[in-house]
Amino acid sequence: MSKDFILPDIGEGIVECEIVEWLVKEGDTIKEDQAVVDVMTDKALVQIPAKEDGVVAKLYYAKGDIAKVHEPLFAIDSGNDDAGTAATEGAKETAKKEQPEAETEGSGSTVTDFILPDIGEGIVECEIVEWQVKEGDTIEEDQAVVDVMTDKALVQIPAKETGVVEKLYYKQGDIAKVHEPLFAVRVAGGASSDTSSADAVSAKQDSSETSVSKPAAGTSEAPEPARQGKAIASPAVRRRARELDVDLSKVAGSGAKGRVMKEDVEAFASGDQSSETATRKAESTAAASTTPATGNTRVEPIRGVKAAMAKQMMKSVSTIPHFTYADEFDLTNVIALQKQLKERYADKGIRITMMPFFIKALSLALKEFPVMNAQVNDDCTEITYFDDHNIGMAVDTKIGLLVPNVKQVQNKSIIEVAQEVTRLTQAAREGRVAQEDMKGGTISISNIGVIGGTVATPIINKPEAAIVALGKVQELPRFDAQGNVVARKMMTASWSGDHRIIDGGTIARFNKLWQEFLEDPTSMLVHMS
Repeated sequence: MSKDFILPDIGEGIVECEIVEWLVKEGDTIKEDQAVVDVMTDKALVQIPAKEDGVVAKLYYAKGDIAKVHEPLFAIDSGNDDAGTAATEGAKETAKKEQPEAETEGSGSTVTDFILPDIGEGIVECEIVEWQVKEGDTIEEDQAVVDVMTDKALVQIPAKETGVVEKLYYKQGDIAKVHEPLFAVRVAGGASSDTSSADAVSAKQDSSETSVSKPAAGTSEAPEPARQGKAIASPAVRRRARELDVDLSKVAGSGAKGRVMKEDVEAFASGDQSSETATRKAESTAAASTTPATGNTRVEPIRGVKAAMAKQMMKSVSTIPHFTYADEFDLTNVIALQKQLKERYADKGIRITMMPFFIKALSLALKEFPVMNAQVNDDCTEITYFDDHNIGMAVDTKIGLLVPNVKQVQNKSIIEVAQEVTRLTQAAREGRVAQEDMKGGTISISNIGVIGGTVATPIINKPEAAIVALGKVQELPRFDAQGNVVARKMMTASWSGDHRIIDGGTIARFNKLWQEFLEDPTSMLVHMS
């Protein structure tokens, strides 16, 4: 019995690839991990291996065709009469499930498992935060089913098809495994067990970040190539957009990586782009699994973002020799400029805070001190200098500390930085930051001043080489050039540096230049390219 091999994720953000060369032909016997095909993405040549032993039943593409990620690439006959056995056994072990993967009744309805898809690079498990449905509920394609917490962010898992929820394999607080059954759904229409098996494999490869339609198993018709730059949305959402005459490219998506949900389309059509439903779900707090309280004590596991932060900080302090440097900044002039720009751009929907000024000024200083934007390897035998200034900003959220970063600040204006800061801050506070926004940071800013405190000793966000903590702004008496006492808006900046590559003199001179840009914001204009 043949089943489809689904083209897996082959790189972050990659949704399609070109078939360069088939290394097998129809009828060939292949072994697990044997190279089957070479494909070309927009980044590299990638070789796709077989996942199991079997015979190649059908190649769905010819050389030069464009294949889409998460859709059938070829069919394989594994010689196993029960194509769903493996998935069923996995479900029994992890979800304590006693029913077969696909159960077909006389009415023509079929029960299939929804396989928890890849929800981030390197993530193998997640915590069930909140089910948005219950057993017996009717769900529609692309409807939000469950919120799960990874060690990086809160992720919403949508339904893959319309049906009735037959079984939820986990309860709130349980740990679910990626690529294993999450829930069972009963789908109307005489789906065969062959199709159910293929669907289960497809669901396993399907991502909550990208939804694409799949050709029927056993057909050789190649799917239509994905269109780069278009909105990320499932077929159901696209159909709904056509029904409401909505241009998807204009809809702000509330899903992972800006994925457009059905609620977003309907909210846009009604003139409300805020998507209150998505916002409400995004603000749900991760409920930790707790043990019963005894003797006025309470024990709860450290999971998700907090667990990731704990590991990251431990690695940082145990492998990087930290040293701290602090200085006082007079922000009176730049705060006055920020207020002017805030009022000017408010009507355009652009929120101007102080953070864009800190970030842009930092980037200008990095041009003169590239070692502050460098990283050293674990053996301290090589140092890597980065041309891009990907400046991270620590955001205190309900799910823990997240540090998204503004990419290529050296090429952005203050207004462009402000737009990115607003987008990333909102996403972080909702716990739904895209993985690409969390990766690639080169230096970080922690703004403790928004909560309180003046001086801190921040821990470096490894593998970066430096981090600065901004204290609260205080109006304090200072002497002017004529010796008069005047009120000035003062802030303390506290640096931690990697003493393997940054010495005290370097960080002091770098900080002084950053300080000059902020205390005299007109000097920033001279240095902007």
